[in-house]
Amino acid sequence: MSNWKNNFIDAYRLATIPYRALQMNRRRKAGKVPVLSLFYHRVADNDENPWSMSCDEFQRQIDWLEENFQIVDLEECQRRINSGFNESPTISITFDDGYAENCDFALPMLIERRIPVTYFVANHFIVNQEPFPHDVLAGAPLPVNSIEVLRALDLSGVEIGAHTRSHVDLGKISDPDVLFDEVITASRELADLIGKRIRYFAFPFGRQENLNARVFQMLKKEGFLGVCSTLGGINEIGGDSFHISRLHGDPNFSRMQNWLTFDPRLDAPTYDYDSIEFGEAEETQPESRVFPSVEASSALTPSKMPQD
Repeated sequence: MSNWKNNFIDAYRLATIPYRALQMNRRRKAGKVPVLSLFYHRVADNDENPWSMSCDEFQRQIDWLEENFQIVDLEECQRRINSGFNESPTISITFDDGYAENCDFALPMLIERRIPVTYFVANHFIVNQEPFPHDVLAGAPLPVNSIEVLRALDLSGVEIGAHTRSHVDLGKISDPDVLFDEVITASRELADLIGKRIRYFAFPFGRQENLNARVFQMLKKEGFLGVCSTLGGINEIGGDSFHISRLHGDPNFSRMQNWLTFDPRLDAPTYDYDSIEFGEAEETQPESRVFPSVEASSALTPSKMPQD
């Protein structure tokens, strides 16, 4: 982004600081400070693209977040939403897809700083070690994480989440059997692969047109704790904690800082998935599983981060 655009964003943010401060003070007093969630894709200094961020920029953003927010996991976000009271700026950090380069810098740094993170992956590409089609089309077939790396991340405290089998746009699918395979069966298989229950799911693309009410209901019935979208808004205290709306971890610091200081234009998007009734043809009860126990001493440390 050009300097004049950055300057314009910064000027807008500074000009609206009095309003933002007034609104924040009112929310603090009422215990209604909204919960935020960020999603990133890839942190690396090579093969730049719109869904990547440099290592220096990522560290700059995390430094700023630590100074201005309580960084918590998705479960704590949900607890605060459900409690009806929150007086502190709160945010969670997530990643989508499962790019291998995230293990070079971003994830080791988060682990070292004990910052919680949820890492959503699409089974097909992880299991088959195939690059994503959009990267192939862009002429840069980027490497993805392996199952062994996901197991190591899990042992280090990273929450592994489901992101469908094949990174499909679920908003375009109406066949319940296809939806069940992409979401429920794939999540069960991922749980078996890493030896850990999968508790959270993120919609690929994640905008309004990419969501699917049937998927929300399947996931609820399966026992998932929550579902993430990318609707780009705040999560109101006392609102729907099962659906967590996330903001893009924007590689432009000025733009990211503007949104996360509660831009007046930021709203609380909703998606109605409960009022739509579907048949009971699909069986979504979770299967009985016994996952192996692991010792904390075997957890991955930054210095031991395996490479794909």
